[in-house]
Amino acid sequence: MPVPLEDAVRRILAEGRDLTLATLRADGWPQCNTVSYAADGLAVYFGCDPGSAKARNIAHDARVSASVDLPYSHLNEIRGLSLAGRASPVTDPAEMAAVGALFAAKFKGEIEQYVMPGSGQIALFRIDPAVASVLDYRQGFGHTDLVTLAA
Repeated sequence: MPVPLEDAVRRILAEGRDLTLATLRADGWPQCNTVSYAADGLAVYFGCDPGSAKARNIAHDARVSASVDLPYSHLNEIRGLSLAGRASPVTDPAEMAAVGALFAAKFKGEIEQYVMPGSGQIALFRIDPAVASVLDYRQGFGHTDLVTLAA
């Protein structure tokens, strides 16, 4: 993958706060939800209620898509990305601690009210993107670049 495109994906993931997550329900219909996230490079993390539809859908089918839109003042400044990959539960204690630190740094003073450490109130997931489409209207209306991120 060309480095500038990988850098663009990383920058957008670092700048964004929320993403729209598309999962597949057991009946085959897609379902979209907005979730806050934190990224470590290309790895994207989010949390949700362990009994939520998102968690059930991922247990049924790990394939997900997501989009991130950055704030803009004018239409010719629109930037964002869509990605497709697989989501998996985060269960390793060291990774869970690292993800907690990512969220604490990104959402200073906000996240603590939603998560009590060790309470089981939240299930953490990691999305490993396989492909992304980088959207950048600064390069022209509807300009996108498709990027393969994993084999």
